[in-house]
Amino acid sequence: MLHGALASPRTARGPGAGLIPGAAGTPPGRRWSLERVLVADDEPGIRSFISEVLSDEGYQVIEAADGTRAAALLSAQAFHLLITDLKMPGLDGLSLLRKAREEQPECEVIVLTAHGTVESAVEAMKLGAFDYLQKPLSGPDELRLVAARALERRRLLEARDRHAAEQHATTMVAVEPAMRSVVAQLEKVAATSATVLLTGESGTGKEVAARRLHEVSPRNGRPFVAVNCAALSAQLLESELFGHERGAYTGAETRKRGRFELADTGTLFLDEVSELKPELQAKLLRVLQDRQFERVGGTRTIQVDVRIVAATNRDLAGEMAAGRFREDLFHRLAVFPLHLPPLRGRPGDILPLAEHLLEGIGAGLGKPGLVLDDSARRALAAHRWPGNVRELANALERAAILADGRTINADHLLLHPASSGTPPAATTLKDAEREAIRRALEETRGHRKHAAELLGIGLRTLYDKLKEYELG
Repeated sequence: MLHGALASPRTARGPGAGLIPGAAGTPPGRRWSLERVLVADDEPGIRSFISEVLSDEGYQVIEAADGTRAAALLSAQAFHLLITDLKMPGLDGLSLLRKAREEQPECEVIVLTAHGTVESAVEAMKLGAFDYLQKPLSGPDELRLVAARALERRRLLEARDRHAAEQHATTMVAVEPAMRSVVAQLEKVAATSATVLLTGESGTGKEVAARRLHEVSPRNGRPFVAVNCAALSAQLLESELFGHERGAYTGAETRKRGRFELADTGTLFLDEVSELKPELQAKLLRVLQDRQFERVGGTRTIQVDVRIVAATNRDLAGEMAAGRFREDLFHRLAVFPLHLPPLRGRPGDILPLAEHLLEGIGAGLGKPGLVLDDSARRALAAHRWPGNVRELANALERAAILADGRTINADHLLLHPASSGTPPAATTLKDAEREAIRRALEETRGHRKHAAELLGIGLRTLYDKLKEYELG
């Protein structure tokens, strides 16, 4: 769990206050929202009025007495809505709006305009402001309505983007008691903010479990961001996680927000977390402890409210004993450990899971109504599935492509002995490892990422083995 001081959002003034809603001061019947509002106005009375009205609606509100202070807050943390006066000392509202569009393009903006400055309000609308309100404000109802509409538009845009970007099945098939227990525990922990560590062999569905956890949590509707810690070099991964400033390194021509910032108020899924290099493990530990970090090449501290779900197919106890994984980081990640059983350990789930996967595969290929005949069902039930659910999905997709009609038989599945889980004949452990890698590459038609997943190792580890055994 990300720990930090609790503060009543309406009274919070500093950049780190009000990030986690607390029970103290919560209006009766209200539930604090994860949506944060920045109010920038140099008139204390107006600023306090807006803050009080929106805090009573459950939003987390932070105030800034001028544009310069508001700009600093925009650089330090994410906001869902900015309400800014147009005329302020230091940095005016239009300049602040331009900065918001640069720093946080998804942040909605409402501008406040006095009589005689409507032309400036129109210019603000052209720059991307959602709406404007004229001073003096007519009362709380208009403010509530416009703020609610602005935040609703942001939610709708985020939902559209998520729907376009995430075509992942989040239904968890659970017939076997072992899997039913996993789903029950997952739904219990989802109601909290506890950090979850998912363990299990490669291909057991850890990302699906993470997405399901997010969907049944109070953060549902907020961002779900996934990153594979084994897919990038240490330098690129650091930039991917924490972002970078312009000029931080060769090729960094613009500022980039990292996955932690993009996941703010939502869930960040760190897949293959055991592959993190020591220096990144230390930086991740700091984020878990302090909820803050700096972009690569930057000096400004950025604060986030992110729920962490991590996953690994490795034995982290062994990794810690070997000095490759920090013990303090393990304890931060494993607040709630949850182990996903291999598919061979849940045989009663194989056919229901196959039918569920086949429905989505058929829809994706334009072949709805695909069915398994008796021979295919027997072949699926008899197979060992060393690659677990991922191997099952690949076999079904291959079969769906090969089948001329809507019926899939055993021949379409191409379940060769090479993937049956039978240990290869070999004279030494190295020979066995070399042969297992060769067969995995053959089974995945040379696709190295899929071969690594089938073998249950990280991609970098596979590259090292390919070099060692001269297989690449």
